[in-house]
Amino acid sequence: MRRNIPSLQSLSCFESAAKHCSYTHAAQELFITQSAVSRQIQQLEEFLGVSLFSRTRHGVELTEAGRQYAKGVKPYLLGLEKCTSDLMTHKGLGGTLKLGVVPTFATRWLLPKLHRLNAQHPEITVHLETSTKPFLFHDTVFDAAIFAGTQQKIDHWPGTQAHYLMDEETVPVCSPQLIESRFPNAPMTNPYSYNLSDDELLSLPLLQQTTRPGIWQEWFQAHQMQHPKPFDGQRHELFSMLAVAASHGMGMALIPQMLIESELQKKELVIASGKKLQGSRKYYLVHSSQDTSALIQKFIGWVQQELQAPKNAVQAGRDSLEQ
Repeated sequence: MRRNIPSLQSLSCFESAAKHCSYTHAAQELFITQSAVSRQIQQLEEFLGVSLFSRTRHGVELTEAGRQYAKGVKPYLLGLEKCTSDLMTHKGLGGTLKLGVVPTFATRWLLPKLHRLNAQHPEITVHLETSTKPFLFHDTVFDAAIFAGTQQKIDHWPGTQAHYLMDEETVPVCSPQLIESRFPNAPMTNPYSYNLSDDELLSLPLLQQTTRPGIWQEWFQAHQMQHPKPFDGQRHELFSMLAVAASHGMGMALIPQMLIESELQKKELVIASGKKLQGSRKYYLVHSSQDTSALIQKFIGWVQQELQAPKNAVQAGRDSLEQ
């Protein structure tokens, strides 16, 4: 069946002319003559049965139909260019994986480990862009996304396949100076953790996450504690912002431990209590249900391998102690 698609050359001329609102600049960009651009756009308008440009004293400008068409055509031309570039670069043996990722997970967990992906799969090139909400894959250039949310959100994300990665476990953290100033005799349970009493925990100022205003209330209820003002305190949107505020002694924050390993090692933050909160949010790798590419499968396998590595290290340590 013949596809109802105009020629790629006419679409390229239209996209360039729409971008510059000029046939002359489009001709310069495409290294063809102005008359060739004009002819291609005329053929495109005849094919569509719609005027895409109107003449002005200063040149041309898009009609409303032209603006709508330019907006729709551009991502597909970029996608064709990307696919072609990937194939030429990797000769069919690899490619580029464009990921939408939640910001703090990307900077604190994923990016520091990507050098190991490069060593294991040099044929894969990863591009990261932040994305915090579900989207339709056919409307974006993303190949996959790492998403933190509830099972309900995953179930209602149409046209996707989700791979569970891990639960989100948050721990209460603050600066060591905050604890030392208030409880100078509090003993540490290990080099980066305290186990403060309920009364001590209730006396510390709180730091809140804007997108999850009830998280402290959940934590207190989970551990049978009554806080007089569980919603008070400075509010910040991202876990990374909370980590900075907490490290400067502004209060105690609930943050997944995997996202603050660097601060814990540098003693910029300490865990105030071993009481964790395992909520309904989990991390998933999500991609279109129509896409089962080898690149995505390799990336999923690598992420799961990285998540398993700390568990294997802990088990190895236990085994050595038992011997």
